[in-house]
Amino acid sequence: MTNIYAITVGLLCVFSLNLSCKKESNMTENEVDKNNSIIEKHDINRIEPINWWVGFKDSSLQLLVHHPNISKWTPEISYHGVSIEKVQQADSPNYLFIDLNISETTKAGKFNIAFKQENHDDLVYTYELKAREKNPEDYVGFNSSDAIYLITPDRFSNGNPTNDNNKTLHETTIDRTDDYARHGGDIQGIINHLNYIDDLGFTAIWSCPLLTNDMFQGSYHGYAITDYYQVDPRYGTLEDYKALSSKMSEKGMKLIMDQVANHCGLEHWWMKDLPFKDWINYQENYEKNRDDWSGDKSITTNHRRTVNQDMYASKKDKKNMNVGWFVSAMPDLNQRNPFMAKYTIQNSIWWIETVNLGGIRQDTYPYPDKHFMSTWAGAIMHEYPNFNIVGEEWSLNPLIVGYWQDGANNRDGYKSNLKSPMDFPMQRLIVEALNEEESWDTGFVKIYEGLANDFHYANPKDFMIFPDNHDMSRIFTQLKGDVTNTKMALSYVLTLPRIPQIYYGTEILMHDFDNPGDHGLIRSDFPGGWANDTVNAFTGEGLTVEQKDMQLFLKNMLNYRKHSKAIHEGKTIHFAPEQGVYVMFRVFEDETVVHILNKNEEPTQLDLHRFEEMGLTEKTLVNVITDAKVVWKDSLLLNEKGSTILSTKL
Repeated sequence: MTNIYAITVGLLCVFSLNLSCKKESNMTENEVDKNNSIIEKHDINRIEPINWWVGFKDSSLQLLVHHPNISKWTPEISYHGVSIEKVQQADSPNYLFIDLNISETTKAGKFNIAFKQENHDDLVYTYELKAREKNPEDYVGFNSSDAIYLITPDRFSNGNPTNDNNKTLHETTIDRTDDYARHGGDIQGIINHLNYIDDLGFTAIWSCPLLTNDMFQGSYHGYAITDYYQVDPRYGTLEDYKALSSKMSEKGMKLIMDQVANHCGLEHWWMKDLPFKDWINYQENYEKNRDDWSGDKSITTNHRRTVNQDMYASKKDKKNMNVGWFVSAMPDLNQRNPFMAKYTIQNSIWWIETVNLGGIRQDTYPYPDKHFMSTWAGAIMHEYPNFNIVGEEWSLNPLIVGYWQDGANNRDGYKSNLKSPMDFPMQRLIVEALNEEESWDTGFVKIYEGLANDFHYANPKDFMIFPDNHDMSRIFTQLKGDVTNTKMALSYVLTLPRIPQIYYGTEILMHDFDNPGDHGLIRSDFPGGWANDTVNAFTGEGLTVEQKDMQLFLKNMLNYRKHSKAIHEGKTIHFAPEQGVYVMFRVFEDETVVHILNKNEEPTQLDLHRFEEMGLTEKTLVNVITDAKVVWKDSLLLNEKGSTILSTKL
């Protein structure tokens, strides 16, 4: 009897325990979340990415952990849907790389990562997985309907003088008399003048890099990044960056971020403690000479970018191009190291989500390992199918530039995943065409034949075209101070089947005549961006008649372009230049835009019968700039040298 009772009680206990375990395993995620309330702690020096999100197609996340002797510790995570797949030690004992898997069922929230070591108290770091603020398909990148305003932020406008100096950084002075010192422009300065940029007709802004450049000198340009997860405090805060993006979105404008995958700044925090022996290229050379580092000790790139396509290129030339440092102050990152590759991809995605980007401009595109660049761009476009990336390939050869565009028919099978290369070939031809005298093989024929090269491109209208940028002489300087030629260059750029980019100040004829090509001078302060400026281009105060006229010309062009489907996506037809006149048509449904470039100083009659195939005979067109109407019949009088833009859209 006693044995039967004992067995019965035992069975009931087992049954009860099973019910209890089953109930616990079937708890809802909300119940688990309530039971897993945490005390936030940050015992670890650095974990990057500094947060992440749930709901990506790629469920993997790799955390870089940096802390003294962290390799001796074992990480543990207890959070629904998050599992540690692998923990990798680095060559330096101060790093761990933790591979996580974030399942589809994972909810947004915070959790603690506990780092354990026998006979030690746990080190705890609170990590956050956020909910994504919008669907990935809604991240729509810039395209041929956009016009992009390029800004060097240190030189545009000083909206918040209180952040000019930061004593925690190496370079602490402001000196507007020195073209290579910091001048104080910042994110707030851009925010303050969004109405100006919007009213001009721009739909997107590309700012040179805004991340921390904690270098000892010459850090104003932004391309020597020393922290990939921090806005430079001299530009403002991450909240300022988010505010810029938000205010642009309210105006229907897109924010393009300038990113740098090829190199970092010599003062980057990891340069004091490199995780792997191959984290940067020529690392052994750097470490051997670190204490007496100088330009002559750096092994720099040969800049022979054609090795990426050249079937005859030597191994030595290929290595020198892709492995050599850009300059001695910018260590070349080794994307062949899988941890560096993952870090770079995740950093790009982090910024897209954090500040709601409408595009990325990738610096020095052909310098890193080209197979990594394909992987990088592919990973981004996989997550954001409607996004866009523009890559800088400063080559004048359309065969080279076309190689980098997604969809190119490359003989070596290379697939880039890059939608938008930069059209350096056409930029150069525009300048040559306008500076040269007209003859059989000079002048307008340069752009006529240059545009014919579009047959080589997978998608010409996704190329970015520009009259100039932050690395080359201002277009007004390139065109020898000729205002009319500058207008022709701008009008052509804005009517091509391309994505146009205009550098700040072009609208007021900014130039670098005093020292052509000098980067500090090219990136001069925008007048009116500082409190005591005597000239204010934002209001027009102090501008010359020519400057105001150019500002109005560009405003009229951009605001017409903003609503022109013919320019955004229309068919392009152009006619070979004759007698100093070149004519291009853009056609979409019932809208035709006619762009006429004329070099004749004296009045010229343009015979319109030559363009009969365009079907415009007897139609009334309006001049986009002057609003004057003309009837397309027999001939058109061109009174003076310059550009004429006509449209059937009255």
